[in-house]
Amino acid sequence: MTHFAKVVDNKVINVIVAEQEFMDNYVDNSPGEWIQTSYNTHNGIHTAGGTPLRQNFAGIGWNYNRDADVFYAPQPYNSWTLNDSDWVWESPVAHPNDGNAYSWNEDEQRWDSV
Repeated sequence: MTHFAKVVDNKVINVIVAEQEFMDNYVDNSPGEWIQTSYNTHNGIHTAGGTPLRQNFAGIGWNYNRDADVFYAPQPYNSWTLNDSDWVWESPVAHPNDGNAYSWNEDEQRWDSV
């Protein structure tokens, strides 16, 4: 089975599982288009060792960049910027890499221990 994302105005509004043959014959008169997405693709890596497809598995509310042909998550915080080489949002302060759990504090622009 294959996954397809319905994209309207560069936003994912639905994700379905369907055979390619079904999609080839499916008549959808609503606005937008169905674009294949890979359940196994995350951050440009295919978790099963295959070829990554469109950088990330699409989720409802996610974005689609037609020029780059990639899906990427909504912006999590106003201060974060999109790295358009790997299509992942980055905080203005690097996430601590010490094995502890943290959450982003947008007001203070820092990582708080949880």
